[in-house]
Amino acid sequence: MARPERRTVRDIRRGNRAVLLHTLYFSGPTSRNDLTARTGLSAATVSTMTAGLLAENIVVEAGQVESDGGRPRVLLRVNPEYGFAVGVDMAETHVRVGLFDLEMTERAKVDYVLRPARHDPELVARHILSGVEVVLSDAGVSPEQVLGVGVGVPGIVEPGPDGVIHAKTFGWDGVPLGALLRRGTSLPLYVDNGAKTLGQAELWFGSGRGSSEAVIVLLGVGVGATIVADGTTFRGVSSSAGEWGHTKIVADGRPCRCGGRGCLEAYVGIEAILDRAGVASQGDWEEDLDRLLASESPVIQETVSYLGVGLANLVNLINPEKIVIGGWVGARLGERLLPGIRRATAANSLAEPYAATSIVLGRLGPDAVALGAATLVLEEFLNAPQVARITAAG
Repeated sequence: MARPERRTVRDIRRGNRAVLLHTLYFSGPTSRNDLTARTGLSAATVSTMTAGLLAENIVVEAGQVESDGGRPRVLLRVNPEYGFAVGVDMAETHVRVGLFDLEMTERAKVDYVLRPARHDPELVARHILSGVEVVLSDAGVSPEQVLGVGVGVPGIVEPGPDGVIHAKTFGWDGVPLGALLRRGTSLPLYVDNGAKTLGQAELWFGSGRGSSEAVIVLLGVGVGATIVADGTTFRGVSSSAGEWGHTKIVADGRPCRCGGRGCLEAYVGIEAILDRAGVASQGDWEEDLDRLLASESPVIQETVSYLGVGLANLVNLINPEKIVIGGWVGARLGERLLPGIRRATAANSLAEPYAATSIVLGRLGPDAVALGAATLVLEEFLNAPQVARITAAG
C-alpha cells in the first residue's frame, strides 16, 4: 500500500497560489470577495496571496464595481504584460513562430517554408531559433521577459527533458528536438504533439471551452485528436493517446504514410484526398482542395463518409459531449459540409451516444497549433509562476 504523500506548508501555499491564478485568469477581472467564493480559500488567504501577486506585478488592478453598501470592490486580473510566451507550429510545410502576451494576444509572427519531402532536424531547429529572435525583435520584447517556448510537433513526443519525437510521417524516429533547441537558447522549452496543442487552445479559448468531456480533432496533412476526460487531456501510458488518424477504417485498405494500411489518415488527410481524386498536386494543397470542393467531386462526398465513420468511432468509444473539428482541412470541409458530416456520423453511431454529442467547428483558425503551443508555457506559469523548467509536455 502506497504511503500518503506528505505536503509541506510551501506545497500548500503553491497550490493555493495556482488555484487563485487559474481562477483569476479564466474568470476575468474578479474582486477578492468573489475569489474567496469561487476558490473556497479563506478571505485571509486570498488577501495575503493577492497582496503578494500585486507586489510581484503578476496581478494588477482592473477597476472597481459597486458593492452592496460600503466601499466599491477592487477588481483584479492577471497582468497580460507580466511575461510573454512563444508558440511554434512545426508542420509539414512550414514552421510558424508566434509571440503572445499572457492574454494570448499575438504580438508578432514569422513563417518559414519547409519542403514536404525534407524535414532535416537541424534545419527545423534553426528555423525555430531564428523565429524566436525575429518575433522578439519585431515586438520589442527582451528574452528576459519571455516565460518559455512551446512547440507543437507531428508524431509522438516522449516525456522527458530532450523532447524526443517519433514521427514516421515526418521522417523522424527518436529526434531529440528539445536537446537541439537547447543548444541555441536558455529559455524554458515545452514540446508536445501538435494535435494536443490545438486541442488545448480550443479547450481553453475556442469551441471546446466549458466542455469537460470532449474530443478536438485536427484534419490537415496529418490527422490526430485530443481526448479530454473530466476537463483534462488524456495522454495514455506513453503520452501517445489521440493518434486517431491511425485507427483503421478499412481492413487492408489504402497504404498510409505511417507504414500501415487502412488508416483514417489514408482517406481524409489532404494528400490522400487529392490522390483519390487523381490530382497531381505541386504542393499547393490549400488551392487544390478549394478547387476540388468547388467542383463538387464525388471524392469529397466519399471523404465526408469516411470522416463520418472516424467520428462515429469516437462517439461510440468515448461518448463525448462535444467533438470540435479543427485543422485547415477540417475547417474547409466543415464550412461547406458540416451538416453532411453530422449525418454521416449519425449513420455510423449508436443513437444514444450520438444524441448526447454536438459536432462543431473550431474557431481559432490557422494559428491554433501555435497558440496552443504557447498555452504550454501559460499552463506552467499558472501552476507555478516564476518556476521555470525545460521539459516535454506530459
